[in-house]
Amino acid sequence: MTEVKKIIIDDQEIEVDGAMTVIQACELVGIEVPRFCYHERLSIAGNCRMCLVEVVGGPPKPTASCAMQVRDLRPGPDGQPPVVRTNSKMVKKAREGVMEFLLINHPLDCPICDQGGECDLQDQAMAFGVDFSRFKEAKRAVDDLDLGPLVSTNMTRCISCTRCVRFTSEVAGINQMGQTGRGEDAEITNYLNETLNSNLQGNIIDLCPVGALTSKPYAFTARPWELSNTETIDVMDALGSNIRVDTKGREVMRILPRNHDGINEEWISDKTRFVWDGLRRQRLDKPYLRKDGKLVAVSWAEALKFASESISGKKIMGLVGDLASTETAYALKKLITSVGGFVECRTDGAKLPIDNRSGYVGNAKIDDLDLADEIFLIGSNPRDEAPVLNARIRRVWSKGTNVYLLGPKVDLTYDYSHLGSDRSALKKLVTSRLKVGEEKNVVVILGVGALTGKDGSAVLGHVMKLASASNCKFLLLHNAASRVGAMDIGAATPNGISDLMSYEVIFNLGSDELEIPTGPFVIYQGSHGDIGAHRADIILPAAAYTEESGIFVNTEGRPQLANRSGFAPGDARENWAILRALAQNLDVTLNFDTLAQLREGLFSEYPHLKNIDALSESDWCPELGGDLGKGDFIYPIKDFYLTNPIARASVLMSELSALAKARNSNRIAAE
Repeated sequence: MTEVKKIIIDDQEIEVDGAMTVIQACELVGIEVPRFCYHERLSIAGNCRMCLVEVVGGPPKPTASCAMQVRDLRPGPDGQPPVVRTNSKMVKKAREGVMEFLLINHPLDCPICDQGGECDLQDQAMAFGVDFSRFKEAKRAVDDLDLGPLVSTNMTRCISCTRCVRFTSEVAGINQMGQTGRGEDAEITNYLNETLNSNLQGNIIDLCPVGALTSKPYAFTARPWELSNTETIDVMDALGSNIRVDTKGREVMRILPRNHDGINEEWISDKTRFVWDGLRRQRLDKPYLRKDGKLVAVSWAEALKFASESISGKKIMGLVGDLASTETAYALKKLITSVGGFVECRTDGAKLPIDNRSGYVGNAKIDDLDLADEIFLIGSNPRDEAPVLNARIRRVWSKGTNVYLLGPKVDLTYDYSHLGSDRSALKKLVTSRLKVGEEKNVVVILGVGALTGKDGSAVLGHVMKLASASNCKFLLLHNAASRVGAMDIGAATPNGISDLMSYEVIFNLGSDELEIPTGPFVIYQGSHGDIGAHRADIILPAAAYTEESGIFVNTEGRPQLANRSGFAPGDARENWAILRALAQNLDVTLNFDTLAQLREGLFSEYPHLKNIDALSESDWCPELGGDLGKGDFIYPIKDFYLTNPIARASVLMSELSALAKARNSNRIAAE
């Protein structure tokens, strides 16, 4: 904190940091000041003037509370604390005048606007609007923008708060939106009519305080009061972003972010926000058996009987998919090990240590990046692997943090120093050690894709050695939402998936990124007809992540609870219930009949998992190095929009993928 100042706000005296703005000080005493342009995570624009307050003894006119710091307020004549009034006659008259100006060109088409019911302009107009207008001239009309398939525009409603411009330039790191003109001619526009090239662009829908920017896929499908809201967790990456799923009946209508300062702040990626149409398509809603080379729909009784007969007496391995909850992985482990089998969650071949939690979680928190002086990215492309995390890195970079990349050059939306692309550059970095002073905070982020090669263990050992020698914090950036939770419960084998073909039966729990070769008998349990289902001999239809409750442990090792927002279609069932029914057919006792009993057993074996939204410290134990191989690091994500079966089932994600490919392939010489 800088110098502490006393201030009186509506007869309430408070001590605050002098660097705080007046609007922030008002929030500390529980006074909500209306605003349109101000947003706590964006730079201050001060152009809507809705947040006007009266400063006693200060300027003779109302003051924009978002643009004035407490330390700039004038004290009283005898040294009394500055006095601010938010409810005086001057303030009320000023806000009513501002509202009248804002509504001059607004079309007042609330009944047909998708923002209706969630509109800040509506709310403030109820408080400060009038039932007449002195403006008799013709209203201004503005051409709508084409921002792509995600954001619908109605720019006549725009009040020029510039939130969208500031977000795209400051957070998303693109410069395709801006404001041109002045006064009556001022308008928000996009550069050369380009569509937005960002996987965070959907956040401008939430930021827009009026109906100028709305969701194009959600348009005219539902009203807010028709929707049921469920607070849950995202599984499109391993960050564990906090989200809200809105449903109408059995259908998911939209997905919105929830605030969590330690993880996603209040942003989510476009894949997280718009993947919901993939929950409706290509769903598995009946059990299937492969007869004479073709999959045939059967009853649950027949499918479970045939599955139990196929498992009995056979050498079996269970695979944990990327979207499986920790409870499901635990139930699978209990079932498979009870019949003498093994379970593996590292389906991408990553050489993660089994008994060393610091080796697959690290010792850094996501919000440690906020205080970092230097950030090293090794074998990681966070723009695709965790877009929200990349936005956090960009923010600290804009404040002076140095970022270094060791891996192939990519556009991260911010500048960085390139240390090389291959293993030799890593060896050189470890040999030279980082010259880190005691006063510096350094975070090393290792992408899990760097561990999928034959020398994965050596890469991990070298990076952990680097972090230890240089007194850095270490974070392993995973791609799979299930991975850390599955590792925590020991769903891993010494040989990983290298000896997959030595097993007679493969129980595939939603692992659709691994193509199982011909040979083993495959039982697939999942929600979508993707790669895993195509290879399966038995298909057991299961619920998707929005259709069952479960715990997911994010990439920093934080357990979080995902809640059910709907029900699975047709005959599909919750994952744990399917495994419980299969165990009964195998005459195996699993000691749970309900989800509550399952969690009770899980928490008794792994107590740290019951501490929801709490981080458990892991004992730091660097892995041994070994010999590094040769060649460049390879990023695991080739197509951001098509990384899992739900996304591949989405029509919108396919369209976005095609647009991204076209944009990258049609480069002109000047670019």
